[in-house]
Amino acid sequence: MANFNLFNTQSKSLPACDTLNASGAAAYVYTPKHQLAQLAVTGCLNSTFYATAQSQLDQVLKLVAELDSRFVANAALYARQKGHMKDMPALLLAALTAQRSALVPEVFGQVVDSGKMLRNFVQILRSGATGRRSLGSQPKRLVQNWLNSATERQLLQASIGNQPSLADVVRMVHPKPSEAWREAFFAWVIGKPVDAQALPALTRDLLAFRSGASAQVPEVPFQLLGNETLSKEQWAAQARNMGWQGLRINLNTLARHGAFEVPGCTEYVAARLADPEAVAKARVYPYQLLAAYRMVGDDVPAPIREALQDALELSLTNVPKLQGAVVVCPDVSGSMGSPLTGYRQGAVVVCPDVSGSMGSPLTGYRQGATTAVRCIDVAALITAAVLRKQPTARVMPFEWKVVDITLNPRDSVISNAEKLAGIFGGGTCCSAPLKKLADSKARVDTLIMVSDNESWIDARRQGASETMLQWERIKRINPQARLICIDLQPGWATPAADREDILNVGGFSDAVFDVIEQFTAGRYGPQHWVEAIESMG
Repeated sequence: MANFNLFNTQSKSLPACDTLNASGAAAYVYTPKHQLAQLAVTGCLNSTFYATAQSQLDQVLKLVAELDSRFVANAALYARQKGHMKDMPALLLAALTAQRSALVPEVFGQVVDSGKMLRNFVQILRSGATGRRSLGSQPKRLVQNWLNSATERQLLQASIGNQPSLADVVRMVHPKPSEAWREAFFAWVIGKPVDAQALPALTRDLLAFRSGASAQVPEVPFQLLGNETLSKEQWAAQARNMGWQGLRINLNTLARHGAFEVPGCTEYVAARLADPEAVAKARVYPYQLLAAYRMVGDDVPAPIREALQDALELSLTNVPKLQGAVVVCPDVSGSMGSPLTGYRQGAVVVCPDVSGSMGSPLTGYRQGATTAVRCIDVAALITAAVLRKQPTARVMPFEWKVVDITLNPRDSVISNAEKLAGIFGGGTCCSAPLKKLADSKARVDTLIMVSDNESWIDARRQGASETMLQWERIKRINPQARLICIDLQPGWATPAADREDILNVGGFSDAVFDVIEQFTAGRYGPQHWVEAIESMG
């Protein structure tokens, strides 16, 4: 018999690869809208294992020039409101501003919803990266309107940070407020003489504390107190003033200033973090808690670390329980270091990529600010979270081959995630777990692949990708099976072409769990991100 891999009539019915991925291997290109959708939700504008910050910027601007303004505006809204991104929505808004799009006033207030976003927008526009360096009359009016409608607390929050500072922004746009307190506030921000009694209450309290006239710590963002000498007791009081999310984010700051040395503070913070009602109210997801757990320093007390693990377990209520035979395949390759007859509960397969590229930081490399969470950590987390909700799920980590591992579904998500993250290395072969499943004629209803999608070990010179060929073999045994490829870093290509049974989803945010549930239930199509963005208008 002739070589079946070379002379296979089935492969002729599959679409041929039409691009090269970042590794130089044949793959399927996303449509321009899908590319922008991926970048809008996952783009970090920092250097990753396969892409530089500049190449991501160039690609975004190229796509903005090609696509209609309405889709770009909706992408900015989606990135901010659903993806909770910061730099990418500001960049898209700045690019629309450079095009003098009539949609800018319509979406400005929805994208620029904080002082941080205001300063990001001004910084990007003034940099010249989008084709202009001046704000111009319309953007200037929009910035003025934000400054003249923000609350005192929002303005104080906006005063944290530089390049540009709030003072720089005020000097650029010269807001003309109708309220006396706002006029005094702007004068104070830019360093002009001002009657302290004309300032609003919180600002007066801050100045009184800074001058030593008051020992009462004002209820302002703690970053505004960074240059002041606070006692351990005052830092412990700050912990009680923080919201749940603020507490999660600032554990190292509290430890650095000795707050946990104050009797009762450690117990209070641990109880707050692990409080089921507080976790539910904060709508926190596993990724945020993994990031917090990985970022805490050695001086953060053990009870607080344990509380973060408890909170992560509580957050799993936001992770769907998939039905049927589930397989999860996490990529554990080197680059990752940057669901029966009908439906039955049971076999789920998860295939995490554990190749070398998955060791890169998830949000890219940035001098002085690289995250402690790597792609492989998130791949492992998604896998462990699915396993906790679906104990019979099959886990198949892969690099150039499938890596054997035994996980206990009853172990904590952190424990299982750390086991998976500890085995990465090697090249990327996305088809490896699919081939193993097909060879064994395994039952598969949902297969989740968590990777950076840069498969190259199984590269073919022509025709369909090896991933598509192996997926077709699985489909002959499991006609109802669905494949979900979660791309943890933005790209333009995939080893699995979009179609009704294949979803390529870009993202590491916890919204991905909802997307998985909706797609497996048949409520989302393969172009989900594009459809979701288009529905924003």
